[in-house]
Amino acid sequence: MTQRGRPGARPGSRRTGGRGRDPAEQRVPAAPRIDLKAARARMITVIEPVVTAAGYDLEDVSVSRAGRRHVARVLVDSDGGIGLDDIAVVSRGISEALDAADDAGSEVLAGEYQLEVSSPGVDRPLTRPRHWRRNVGRLVTVNGVTGRVTEASDSGITLDDRAMAYADLGPGKVQIEFKRMDQADFGDDEDEGEGEEE
Repeated sequence: MTQRGRPGARPGSRRTGGRGRDPAEQRVPAAPRIDLKAARARMITVIEPVVTAAGYDLEDVSVSRAGRRHVARVLVDSDGGIGLDDIAVVSRGISEALDAADDAGSEVLAGEYQLEVSSPGVDRPLTRPRHWRRNVGRLVTVNGVTGRVTEASDSGITLDDRAMAYADLGPGKVQIEFKRMDQADFGDDEDEGEGEEE
């Protein structure tokens, strides 16, 4: 998580007199009004080459207001997954690219902002072929059908024994699987009978 950009305006000074502070002067300045869709598009243009050059896929970018600053959330992933160290490296690269764009005079996001770079969680919908490829072997629900992804090709997936083309798929959802109690190994089989004394 990184804070970037210029700080917003400071609240005015206190008034002197018997009434105390003017309530209008106690407010924290709001984030500058910007077109969030346009800011998102500018961010993608600047950071996508950085993410791709590092060997990862840019999964999503979102920009939102949070008090007096903006929050830019960036999701990156790869076929082999992405670890915390990788996230830190990519985050530094993204931050440097955004700073370079600001220095060149093309302000990507006006005012202060907080940069958050992470990987998609298990609850992210499966919408692209690479998402399906990364979840081969997992239990998913798609188009009202639940099954295991046994294959993901360039044209579609195989869900258990049923072939489905990408064009026919809605967003898929990975199902969380837990072991059944009768399959769980608690490692206490060796202890049985050892506690008895004569």
